[in-house]
Amino acid sequence: MSNDDKHIREFAYQIWESEGRPQGQEARHWEMAHKLAQAQALAPSKAPAKASKAKAAAKPTGEKKPRAPRKPASS
Repeated sequence: MSNDDKHIREFAYQIWESEGRPQGQEARHWEMAHKLAQAQALAPSKAPAKASKAKAAAKPTGEKKPRAPRKPASS
């Protein structure tokens, strides 16, 4: 069994579990899992580490925006 088949089998099992373990839906679950695996394979991978580091460097750490003063409670 290939890695792809193992991955599809795991997806199919998760679908089967999420639907309450119905009987007689194996083919539908396998097809859904196959489509999920294909979509996952075609999805772009995570952003490069350089972009993540650049965002982290641009974000000030430890600084908080000043809050507006609270309005006094009216009686």
